[in-house]
Amino acid sequence: MSTAILIGPPVAMSPIEGDLRDLGFEVVAAEDAASLAERLHAVPAAERVAVVDRRFVGHVHALRLGLTDPRFDVSAVPGAVSVRPAARSALVRALAAAGDGRDREEGLADLLAEVLDKDGVAVHRPNLDVLVATVPVDAAGREHAEAAVAAVDDEAVRLRTAVKSRDGFFTTYFVSPYSRYIARWCARRGLTPNQVTTASLLVALGAAACAATGTRPGFIAAGVLLLASFVLDCTDGQLARYSLQYSTLGAWLDATFDRAKEYAYYAGLALGAARGGDDVWALALGAMALQTCRHVVDFSYAETVRDAQDGAAAGALSQRLDRVGWTVWLRRMIVLPIGERWALIAVLTAATTPRITFTVLIAGCAFAACYTMAGRVLRSLRHRAPAGEGSARALAQLADTGPVAEGLARLFRGRGLPVAALLGAAVMIATSLLAPVGSPWPLVAAGCYALTSALAVAGPLKGALDWLVPPVFRAAEYGTILVLAAVSDVNGALPAAFGLVAAVAYHHYDTVYRIRGGTGAPPRALVRATGGHEGRALLVTAAAAALAHNTGFTVALTVLAVALAVVVLTESIGFWVSSQAPAVHDETGGPA
Repeated sequence: MSTAILIGPPVAMSPIEGDLRDLGFEVVAAEDAASLAERLHAVPAAERVAVVDRRFVGHVHALRLGLTDPRFDVSAVPGAVSVRPAARSALVRALAAAGDGRDREEGLADLLAEVLDKDGVAVHRPNLDVLVATVPVDAAGREHAEAAVAAVDDEAVRLRTAVKSRDGFFTTYFVSPYSRYIARWCARRGLTPNQVTTASLLVALGAAACAATGTRPGFIAAGVLLLASFVLDCTDGQLARYSLQYSTLGAWLDATFDRAKEYAYYAGLALGAARGGDDVWALALGAMALQTCRHVVDFSYAETVRDAQDGAAAGALSQRLDRVGWTVWLRRMIVLPIGERWALIAVLTAATTPRITFTVLIAGCAFAACYTMAGRVLRSLRHRAPAGEGSARALAQLADTGPVAEGLARLFRGRGLPVAALLGAAVMIATSLLAPVGSPWPLVAAGCYALTSALAVAGPLKGALDWLVPPVFRAAEYGTILVLAAVSDVNGALPAAFGLVAAVAYHHYDTVYRIRGGTGAPPRALVRATGGHEGRALLVTAAAAALAHNTGFTVALTVLAVALAVVVLTESIGFWVSSQAPAVHDETGGPA
């Protein structure tokens, strides 16, 4: 339960008490600053508390946005301020500094928000757009404000803003026009975003199971269910925005389940193809590795430009192109965001074969990767703003350096050479591909890769193109596992390699979302326990050299995948379930 304390002179026929109760607040009144302090003290420490001017006139959704959003410790709209338990002491201090506010026309609630601002407390003020939130000081002003409220349907605004402000073409025109109503239906029946997210996962797993049948009816059903899963995937975020049901756990579920659904579907397609006598596990693993590397490029580049001094200049071309309407949708489509990607996969699954589906998907993702990479490299070279300490630290965490490279890096005394990462990756993948099966040369190349990796991260990653280091490491590790499993010609090696890369990819996504949540990367003890990217490369190449001609290689990959999954999932689930990290929701709809 939350408590709202009404202050200021009473207003006849004001709906404010009823509106606050509809939002879940227990409503009490305070006559002045002294009684307000007493009321604050009486509210249990674990509860949210809001201070609201009795004269407030506005939409209920404006109050909802200003007083109930769980992502912010302090938020305010004109005439109201709300604090979560973590900021209660700041509100008490602000009240002591504000006095009774009688000489201020805007009233005590607005004065408290102003004092909090001056005290360095981050006060979230939501964008109300056409919604009304005001405190009129006379009858004429109140009449005008009430007319403005009546002129705008806040439920229509609430539905419209439940959809991301920026999304892909398929999502915008083929899903969101009706999924927002599904979100409202869920809200009115008390369903939570986490429940909808879980339903989306279950439907996607059903799609993967249908694809695994290897029959044409199964493939058609798989395509339909995959699209249904995507509709629910859009609905959970829209439900969260519609009802402001944000949570740390929900953000994690939304982020990780998207990857779990897509990669489980790849596995289902590969199993279905195998039933028809076609082995496409290498394509399935290649698609997963390529998509994961694309995401790491997105995350690494975003961390670099986040605090760059000329970030605005770097985006000038995109801003100019945005003025030409058709280029906006074209650029959003060709990068194959999740909506376009899943629609493509669903249609191809229903109409063609798994091999064609994976071939087209890989070609499309490769083109999208080249398009985005080229633009980002050119911007990075043209606008050479030095990366900040925060960006360099995030890139180092995304690198996932293990104990071997960490120890070797000390040999270089802080003088790093990031381009060495590309050289080492190319040598390790090429050697794994060209060396005879069972040869020790891939292991030797992995040793060289560990050395070049250490050289790459020996210094801070602050150069213009240093954001490429983490994705190069991902490509090196995933590519080596794929190549060694493919050339071994050992039964079950590729499915086992798929499981191993899936476990490693989860660890890398988990690292990303922790950094985005402001909690930092997973503990170094976990990174060391999982070997780091170079340690896992050494293990896999050693297993390939020793067990390449028998099923022992499959067993080794399977054991490594299971062990890694158990260690990473145990720590990750424990962290996110108990974490107090802020919820991270993608409001802009960037490629996913």
